[in-house]
Amino acid sequence: MTEQGPIVGDSHAQHTPPATTSSGDTTLGSPPPDLTLLHRKILDAEGRSWTNRSHKERYIRETLCLRLSHYYQLLNALLDDARALAYAPVTVNRLRRVRESRRSRR
Repeated sequence: MTEQGPIVGDSHAQHTPPATTSSGDTTLGSPPPDLTLLHRKILDAEGRSWTNRSHKERYIRETLCLRLSHYYQLLNALLDDARALAYAPVTVNRLRRVRESRRSRR
C-alpha cells in the first residue's frame, strides 16, 4: 500500500512481515512494513546494472511474471511510496530524477 492506498495491480505480491526486536521495533536492514516481495524485486531489478535491455525484459516477464507495461506502472507507483525510498534510497532517488527530467522535457 502507498500512503494514498494500495498499489494498483499488486495481485502477484506476497506479504513478508518485517523482522522485529523484542521491544517490537523494526530492525535495521529489514524491509519496511507492507513492502511486498514483488515490490522489493522490482526495486532490486532497477538497482542492477543490466548488460542488455533484453535480459532485463526477460527477467521481468519470466521471473516476475509481469507484462512490461504492468512492471513500469508498478515501478512508477513505487517511486512515490515512502517505503520504497526507505528500502532502496539510491535507486528510488535516481529514478525520480530520471522521471522528472523526462517530464520537464515535455
